[in-house]
Amino acid sequence: MTDVFAVVRGTIAPQLEQALHVSRANPLPAAPSSLPAEPGHSQALFTRLLAASIDAAPAPAAPAVALTPGAASTAATASDPAAASVTELLAAYRDGSTTPSAVVGALAPHWTSDDVWSDAVLRLVDGAERAAVESTRRWAAGEARALEGVPFAVKDIIDVAGTVVTSGSLQTGDRVAPADATVVARLRAAGAIPVFTAATTEFACGGPHNARYGAVRNPWDPERWTGGSSTGSGSALAARIVPLALGSDTGGSIRVPSALCGTTGIKPTYGLVPRTGVASLSWTLDHVGPMARTAEDLALVLAVIAGGDGQDPTTHTAVPLVEAAPGRIAGMRIGVPRVWFTERVDGAVLDAHAAAVDRFAALGARIVPIEFDDLEAIDAECWTVFYGELAANQEANAATADLFDAGTRARFDVAFTPTAADYLRSLRRRPLVQAAMVARMDEAGVDVVLTPGIGATAPRLDDLTMTVDGVPYNLHDVIPRNTRVFDYVGFPALMMPAGTAPDGLPVGVQLVARPWDDRLVLSAAAAFQEVTDHHHRVPPASATRGSTDQ
Repeated sequence: MTDVFAVVRGTIAPQLEQALHVSRANPLPAAPSSLPAEPGHSQALFTRLLAASIDAAPAPAAPAVALTPGAASTAATASDPAAASVTELLAAYRDGSTTPSAVVGALAPHWTSDDVWSDAVLRLVDGAERAAVESTRRWAAGEARALEGVPFAVKDIIDVAGTVVTSGSLQTGDRVAPADATVVARLRAAGAIPVFTAATTEFACGGPHNARYGAVRNPWDPERWTGGSSTGSGSALAARIVPLALGSDTGGSIRVPSALCGTTGIKPTYGLVPRTGVASLSWTLDHVGPMARTAEDLALVLAVIAGGDGQDPTTHTAVPLVEAAPGRIAGMRIGVPRVWFTERVDGAVLDAHAAAVDRFAALGARIVPIEFDDLEAIDAECWTVFYGELAANQEANAATADLFDAGTRARFDVAFTPTAADYLRSLRRRPLVQAAMVARMDEAGVDVVLTPGIGATAPRLDDLTMTVDGVPYNLHDVIPRNTRVFDYVGFPALMMPAGTAPDGLPVGVQLVARPWDDRLVLSAAAAFQEVTDHHHRVPPASATRGSTDQ
C-alpha cells in the first residue's frame, strides 16, 4: 500500500512553498493606496451584483421546472424508483404511480447492503419510514410541499438532529448533532426526508483512505476513488441508492465527485446558501450545495435551501431567481477559455469539452473566446487562504494530531507555514480578483463560462494517481486545478457529465457565471441535458434493476 502521508506531504509541501513564493513576489501596493483591497470590499461587490441580478432576472416560468413526464416515465419510476430523479419522483407521486412509502421501502435495503456503494453510507437517520408515511398522507390529501417525500443523503459534516455526525474523523468521537443544519431543516420543511449520513474525507480535507471509515470506492470501478470531499454523496448518487444529496465545496468538493461519478452538482454563489450547522474547513472558501442527477433537480432544491437564516453573516435575505429555464439558451453567450483550464487535462476530457461547445452552439448559444488573467497567481492565493483557515479551525487538535488520517495530518503539518501577512495578502487580493473576473466577463459580453471539468478520470486508490494522456500524476496535481479558483472568488459553478473516456469512466464539464447568476448555469445545463444522455448513464455497480452502462 502506498505511504499516503509521504505521498501527500511530498506533494503539498512543495505546492504551498511555490504558492507562497508566487504570492510574496507580488505584494499589493503599500499604504496609502486607493485599491479596494480590504476583505470587506468583497461583500460590497457581491451586494451590488445581487441587486443587479435581482433587477435583471426575467419573470419565472410557470412552472419553473416541468414535473409532468409521460405515463411511461412515471410507470418506470414506480417499477424502479432507484432510477428516478427528483423531478421524476415528484411527478410519479403527483399522478399516484407510486408513494413516498413505497420509494423509501424500495431503496432502504440498498442502504444496508454490502455492495460497492456501502462505503457511502455511514449511519441511517431515524424516522425516515415515519416521514415517508406522513409524506404519502400529504400527497393523498393534496397537501404536498415542494419536495414532498424525496429521500436525501447528508454529507457527514452537515448536522442532522439526533444523529451521530463526525466529520469523518476520529477526533470527534460519537458526536450527536444537537439540531439540524439550516439546509437540512429547510429540506425537511419542504417535505424531503433525510435518510442517511454520507461519507466524507476527514473534515472535508483528508485523503481518500479515511482513518475512521476507510475509502469510498467508485461505482464505476471499485479500484478507483469517487473524488472528494463529498465522497459518499457522489457514490450514492451514481449508484442510484438516493436521488439527492447535500455536499460542500471548498476546493471543488461538490464538483469533483460529480465529474468523476457522472452526476450533476452545483457550488452556489458564496452567500446564497447558509452554512449554519456545517463544520467549517475554510470559512472564506466553504460553500454548501445540492448534488443530484440533473440540473432541473438542482434548481428545485436550490430554491428551497437558498436565502439568509439570520445566523450565517455571509448570506443575504434577498434571494435571486434560481430556476432552470432551458428554453432561454438561444442567444446566450458562452465564454470558452483555452489556456489555464485546458492545461494538464487529458485528451478525453478535452474532447468532451469540445463536443459540449459544439452542442451549445447547435442549441443557439454564441461561443465567445475568453481568458482570465494571472490564474497561476490566483491559484496560489487559494492555497494560502485554505491553509491559514485550516490551521485556525484545527489548532485545538494539535495535541492529538496522531488521530488525523494521513491526508489531514500532512496538510495540518504545513498549515502553519503561511504568515499572517501571507494570509491577509490573499484575502486582500480576493476582491480585486473578483472584480477583475466580473469585468472580463462584462468586456467579453459573456453570460456563462464553459470549462473542462476535472483533468482526468477517477484516481486509482492503490497509488493515488490520475493519468493525463498516458502520464501519471498525483491526484493533488490534477483534481483542484479547474475548480478551486471559483471557491476563492465565490462564483456559481456547476459540474455535469459530458462523456465517457476510453477507460469507461465519466468525464465532465463545468459552467460558471457571475455571482448570483446561478440561474444561468442551471438553465444552460438543463438545456444541454435535454439533448444529451450522459446524465442517464448508469455505472456497473448500481441499485437500478435491469439497467446497464448505456
